[in-house]
Amino acid sequence: MAVKAQVLYDFTAEPGNNELTVKEGETITITNQHIGGGWIEAQNSRGEVGLVPEDYIEFGKPTPSFPGAASTTAPTPSVGNVASADLSFFDAYAPASAPAQNQVDAGGLSPQPDTPDTPVSPYLSSPDEASNGNDPWSVWNADPSGGSSNNWASNPEGTQTGKTAAADPWGSVSQGHPQAYQGPGAEDDEWDDEWDDMKSTGGYNESESGESGAMQRGGAHASSMKISLNKFPGFSKSGPELYLLCKQISKGKDKLTIYLGEVGPVWSYPETQLDCVVADPKKGSKMYGLKSYIEYQITASTTNRPVNHRYKHFDWLYERLLDKFGSAIPIPSLPDKQVTGRFEEEFIKMRMERLQGWMSRMCRHPVISGSEVFQLFLTYKDEKDWKMGKRKAEKDETVGVMIFTTIEPEAQDLDPVEVEQKCEQFSRFTKAMDDGVKEILTVGNEHWKRCTGPLPKEYQRIGKAFQNLSSVFTSSGYQGESTLTDAMTAAGKTYEEIAQMVAEQPRKDLHFLMETNNEYKGLLGCFPDTIGVHKAAIDKVKEADKLVATSKITPQDKVTMAKRVSTMSYALQAEMNHFHSNRIYDYNRVMQLYLEEQVKFYETIAAKLRQAHSQFTTM
Repeated sequence: MAVKAQVLYDFTAEPGNNELTVKEGETITITNQHIGGGWIEAQNSRGEVGLVPEDYIEFGKPTPSFPGAASTTAPTPSVGNVASADLSFFDAYAPASAPAQNQVDAGGLSPQPDTPDTPVSPYLSSPDEASNGNDPWSVWNADPSGGSSNNWASNPEGTQTGKTAAADPWGSVSQGHPQAYQGPGAEDDEWDDEWDDMKSTGGYNESESGESGAMQRGGAHASSMKISLNKFPGFSKSGPELYLLCKQISKGKDKLTIYLGEVGPVWSYPETQLDCVVADPKKGSKMYGLKSYIEYQITASTTNRPVNHRYKHFDWLYERLLDKFGSAIPIPSLPDKQVTGRFEEEFIKMRMERLQGWMSRMCRHPVISGSEVFQLFLTYKDEKDWKMGKRKAEKDETVGVMIFTTIEPEAQDLDPVEVEQKCEQFSRFTKAMDDGVKEILTVGNEHWKRCTGPLPKEYQRIGKAFQNLSSVFTSSGYQGESTLTDAMTAAGKTYEEIAQMVAEQPRKDLHFLMETNNEYKGLLGCFPDTIGVHKAAIDKVKEADKLVATSKITPQDKVTMAKRVSTMSYALQAEMNHFHSNRIYDYNRVMQLYLEEQVKFYETIAAKLRQAHSQFTTM
């Protein structure tokens, strides 16, 4: 039995990818439903066979397969002469099984087109995000009082975040095209021989992701951090006890000072803020051209000297920052390494833009930007300098919760009750902002799809209707109506121009608003793990009396634990104040840009309508 399917959206095949071009309304025959990765193999009425995105079609009932069988459904002719907007721009971060051209109608302003049951935003990783399914915050939701009934408290082992955390809710399974290029360096997960040797422990490896709690990567854009709490050799204890009861004193040069500023505890900021530019992506190859990669040029504002890095080097930097600072500072993950389906220039451009955003955010953080590993990444002099710095960073023992041994608040110790209140306050705010950001992404994505789908078609229909009526008037043969028919034709063309403007506008304004919220979605997704470290430490301090009574710790240890959880609280407050400062700046900037572009857009439309209006004669 052959399975028929109707095409819901136009799809243009990319040369060399074994894809099949199909048109909306066309009926195709499914020849293989088990390709995987969101693709199916199909045959059109002309006998051509190729791959089609699964969500671009709607399956029909099985029909008998016999020679000469043909589709009885004629393709639906397109309306007007404005081409559908090309959404391949979104391929770099399209969610699994969500076609880029899904059309979502809102408010009943136009006829409702057929769409998949659950439209997924290209800025959301899964449909569950809209309803908090697999939410990274759900660990706190179990206790309405905002208490400490969470997996950190109940599972205080060193691999809490690595073994007990829920599956990453922010990332989607990588749905690569079976024949498509899977992104620069996708086939090459190890460091190049010319950059490192076989003894290096750098880079990501599979065992590290599961056992020590490092970020799990499968090509998907995961946003929740997985923090290693037990990477400091020499301590048998696990979890926050590593720091709360440790004896080691950090060297003076490694100290991170926290001051009391106007808004409360703040990090020590440098006199001149570091910045960098990610630019000039170039395609390289190795193994006689069998493996290819993209190399980016990064120029720091302090040196104005460019250095070159591949994506895997960014990934190495991310892992080092996560290991060293992740317990105190949320480290958002990098943009995707792999890409769903087609990409080339648009994907490279999009990924460079997102790498620039990630690097700029790291540069703006006073602790990260001043760290030795970050400075190495930006300013290494040659291959030898890079290798030595890389190995030194990989041997750094001040990682996980031990980063708190380097922090010195210039303020009196906080009461444990106040520490817990601050922690709960930040947890509630970041959770609420996470919900708000996801709402913006959902609504914005629906608006984007409507602007590039049904809405331009409505304007096309209006314009075409005016022009058709003008043609009818012209056929009357009446000599005195040329002014009217010309004006009606011009009005119709004006509406077709407006249709094109509507389709192109999201790239000019909504794109930047969505990118900013997408970036904050990733950043906010890190907070449950970071806040979880603090909640686990607070729980340990609450247990101190019992531990003293059972002689597991001394009374002096109890005092030390309270003092150190106070230090952790100052670090959290300093980080939240940094977050708020950046949030206010970022949203002021992006909202101004968005509204400025919106004003230009509507002013241009108004000018076009005035011009059309002026061509009609006042009777």
